[in-house]
Amino acid sequence: MFELNLLQRIAVWALPVLFAITVHEVAHGWVARHFGDPTAMMLGRLTLNPLKHIDPIGTLLIPGLMLMMGGFIFGWAKPVPVTWRNLRRPKQDMVWVALAGPAANLIMAIGWAVIAKIGIMTYADGSLSAVFMLYSGVAGIYINVILMTLNLLPLPPLDGGRVLTGLLPGPLAWKLSRVEPYGFFILLALFYFRILDYLLVPVINFFDMLLTQFAGMKPALYGAALTALMGH
Repeated sequence: MFELNLLQRIAVWALPVLFAITVHEVAHGWVARHFGDPTAMMLGRLTLNPLKHIDPIGTLLIPGLMLMMGGFIFGWAKPVPVTWRNLRRPKQDMVWVALAGPAANLIMAIGWAVIAKIGIMTYADGSLSAVFMLYSGVAGIYINVILMTLNLLPLPPLDGGRVLTGLLPGPLAWKLSRVEPYGFFILLALFYFRILDYLLVPVINFFDMLLTQFAGMKPALYGAALTALMGH
């Protein structure tokens, strides 16, 4: 595998991270509009223009610092606003609105696997375009699988928490929704005590395996490319 300097790693990660974060949010807005809520559309958030979705900390600072430190890459965009009262069936429709984000990440992961596959097929000639597609495909698979899996945790305000709130009976849904103000701190504690490793890593590894097999990529190649992308 090619060694990458910091600027090259930024160039490879830029599109996968921006698309993973922005399309995730746009998907929420599009599905909300389908079910009767035009809030995101009225605020100009139903666009793939990343400037409309960038959160200075979550989209730029945090991923940039993680990339420079050579470790786990993660980030977020400004949430797309959804006015649940505008939905035709607010409780049920919010389930689909919440699922739209992780579903978008899964579709994008498959798309990046296709790009990685093209990179592998043309890699023999050593062209820079083939190398770029291979690395970008690996980065796209990685970031989208992580965002999909993490967001499906049944913890408000994550998408999985909103799904569970929509599925639970009224009193239980209300009790779960009261956790939302503390959700971020609970998530930090799960990170700190490495509980998320036990919860998420098996699921992440499962999807990584499926997508790399689809791309015709051996696990060793995926691991080597990911290592180069992390700067190890």
